Amino acid sequence: METCRRITPEWINTLKENEIFVFGCRNSGRHFDGASNFALKHFGAVMGQREGRQGQSYAIPTIGGTIGLNEIRKSVDTFTKYATEHPELHFLVTPIGCGIAGFSPSEIAPLFKDCLTMKNVALPKSFINIIEHEE
Repeated sequence: METCRRITPEWINTLKENEIFVFGCRNSGRHFDGASNFALKHFGAVMGQREGRQGQSYAIPTIGGTIGLNEIRKSVDTFTKYATEHPELHFLVTPIGCGIAGFSPSEIAPLFKDCLTMKNVALPKSFINIIEHEE
């Protein structure tokens, strides 16, 4: 598999016009902490919206209720489809689910395997290393 190796910067505080900040959030869509709160304050995330495009951000629920890896996988698949349909945008995926949600990069990274070859998706370096190591 040929990878684009587009790596998400470790810290994102500004976005170009065509960039989208991809973050993990609570199943309720209440963006109280972590990357979701940063997206709320800086990139147009909408309080109460649990999934999908919101301003210059894109939410993937990773914690709360019955959220587990199967639910996250479905949301990542929805994100991947959205990113494929919007090649004009550049998506910066943060290490979703690896903070307060409590998942490890080795659990989450494989869910983004299909994104590895997408020219408009950047992944955290840790995700790329894990995905490439599994091949």
